[in-house]
Amino acid sequence: MDGCDEAAAAAATRAEKALVVIPTYNEAENIVPVVGAVQAAVPGASILIVDDNSPDGTGAIADQLSAGNARVSVLHRPAKEGLGRAYLDAFRWALPRGYEYAIEFDADFSHDPKRLPAMLDAMSDADVAVGSRYVEGGGTENWGLARKVISSGGSLYSRLVLGVPVRDLTSGFVCWSRRALEEIDLDRVASAGFAFQIEMKYRALRKGLRIREVPILFVDRRAGKSKMSRRIFFEALVRVWQLKFRVRREQRGG
Repeated sequence: MDGCDEAAAAAATRAEKALVVIPTYNEAENIVPVVGAVQAAVPGASILIVDDNSPDGTGAIADQLSAGNARVSVLHRPAKEGLGRAYLDAFRWALPRGYEYAIEFDADFSHDPKRLPAMLDAMSDADVAVGSRYVEGGGTENWGLARKVISSGGSLYSRLVLGVPVRDLTSGFVCWSRRALEEIDLDRVASAGFAFQIEMKYRALRKGLRIREVPILFVDRRAGKSKMSRRIFFEALVRVWQLKFRVRREQRGG
């Protein structure tokens, strides 16, 4: 077997041990096509749809997908409690079921399913892979100037406050290894909203875990309404300081 064949075999093995986590709230227009696109990109991977009791019937559609596909599961949560809580419940679901990788993935096609193999490939020498808009080869599509400034400025601000090298701290396209999820004390993760993305990466770095950034192109959602607002974003930046002191206090045994 030559080098290319070995790499392809390794990638296929990682995919079979991977769980792609798709949180949903009112994603009835997107959930069927996004599940199809994920399965086309990584046929061996499993999918967990985490639905927060969507009033538009997303949960029922997810159940139909699961009934016809052994690789698709659904976790129903009683109410909308924030993206962070959805992912934490998914991680707790994944670990006892033996998955080696858990991938955060948006339901709205903001993340390109075709980049999933690259994310898994990065795990050959990393504990965490981050789909990054702010490394060479990464970027955004159809964003106005104000949104670009807010997003890139927010990541830079968080990096400077926390003193970490990851360029896209706010990225929501992340692959976590089992080791990373076990090293991070999930019960101590306090952020429920957008700041969850920053907190998880910061905790990983404080544990000495290896984070590798993979270039991605982030695009606006295809259908439905964005869950992000400027208020949510700026609230996350305020929480960066709280996060810094809380995590360091925990590590000192406080």
